[in-house]
Amino acid sequence: MNRRDFLRQAVSAAACGGVMGLAGCAGPRRGAEHSPVRQPNILFILADDLGYGDLGCYGQRRIQTPNLDRMAQEGLRFTQHYAGSAVCAPSRCSLLTGLHTGHTRIRGNDRRPLLPEDVTIAQRLREAGYATGVIGKWGLGEAGSTGIPTRQGFDYFFGYLNQQHAHNYYPEFLWRNEEKVPLPNVVERPAGRPNHPGGVSTNRAVYSHDLFMKEAEGFIRQNASRPFFLYLALTIPHANNEAGVKGMEVPDWGPYAQEDWPEPQKGYAAMITRMDEGIGRLLGVLKELGLEERTIVFFSSDNGPHQEGGADPRFFQSSGPLRGFKRDLYEGGIRVPMLVRWPGVIRPGGRTEHVSAFWDFYPTCLELAGLEADKGLDGISFLPVLVGEETGQKEHAYLYWELHEAGGIQAIRTGRWKAIRQNLALAPDGRLELYDLKRDPAESRDVSEKHPDVVKELRPLFDTARTEAKGYWFGAERSSESD
Repeated sequence: MNRRDFLRQAVSAAACGGVMGLAGCAGPRRGAEHSPVRQPNILFILADDLGYGDLGCYGQRRIQTPNLDRMAQEGLRFTQHYAGSAVCAPSRCSLLTGLHTGHTRIRGNDRRPLLPEDVTIAQRLREAGYATGVIGKWGLGEAGSTGIPTRQGFDYFFGYLNQQHAHNYYPEFLWRNEEKVPLPNVVERPAGRPNHPGGVSTNRAVYSHDLFMKEAEGFIRQNASRPFFLYLALTIPHANNEAGVKGMEVPDWGPYAQEDWPEPQKGYAAMITRMDEGIGRLLGVLKELGLEERTIVFFSSDNGPHQEGGADPRFFQSSGPLRGFKRDLYEGGIRVPMLVRWPGVIRPGGRTEHVSAFWDFYPTCLELAGLEADKGLDGISFLPVLVGEETGQKEHAYLYWELHEAGGIQAIRTGRWKAIRQNLALAPDGRLELYDLKRDPAESRDVSEKHPDVVKELRPLFDTARTEAKGYWFGAERSSESD
């Protein structure tokens, strides 16, 4: 049986209420004889700057995430999944285009838009009959540009276009498709920067995250009768960088109000728990509408934990056992949580060490929707892992990242080996750091001198894994925007 036939049988099993073992769905349930088997709904929930260790199911002990922990118990937990980048825009571009940052249009936080020739997974799914929506933070094209969601395959958009605008959880307006939606929040701009898109609210009337969760529920209800793809790009727990040490903006500290913690850490934890509560409500909506077994739900984060708005990722050990944070290409900056839940198809309580990355989401969705694979993608579908056929899973020869901040950084992972080249503005052909992730997942020991053969083998990949792109050369340039 080929993978497409296996998937069709898996979807049939879910539609007729079979749990595991496809033989459990030898025939349709009583009353379901005429139930059509359709393409699965796809819900991808993306947190913003959530660390590998910030969820209970990944070892967190202080922040409460019961709904995401339940999602892990009912689905599959990835332990070696990677974001597209260590900062926002290129990571999201990688997710939606199936390309790593050596090939993506957007490789830095520089407000560069996607162009008409760029193809997103939303475009492909819409061609297959899906309703497509994005709610939350976009960051891949400013108003009026070719990169806005409604020009990149999405039927519906509600949220922030600009990344710095998204810093503020109490904005004066949001976007619905191509129209501004005014909000009753009053915002003060940073001193001397009246046109800055961010700022700090003085009255904190409406919290944007709560609007996003309501919009997501509405999108699901409105499209319950047809296949849908919803990309829910939340802003939690990103900081409001313009608010200084008060940047962990949240309406209240929830269950952490009485903790003897610094205020920014109370805010950080409260944001994550608030997000978890909202995700629990969305999973409840799927159950209420009878869509649980027709909907595959993904959850991840766009990069590692931040050190802004007064937050200290060491306080909660937000990177878990890994080294580094946001803006690092060490594991703590790019290895992220990944949970996938699909009742009736994915076995509950699973864990996989399959090495995967954001650019794998695009081809995985194509296969879920029964579409032919696009040419030129960097991603590999991980559908076999999801449906329990891991022996048939293709593996990456290598994973590649480049970061155009902090003087320029590149990283490659192949098998157990991770190589990093840093300070490319000063030393474009500089030495490689080498880590054995099998023995040293914390990247505490550079073993490049002990394994010169591995260094020699990997060095050429730093040039061949990427293509030249205007504005993205390794020299003295830096990203023009902090996100």
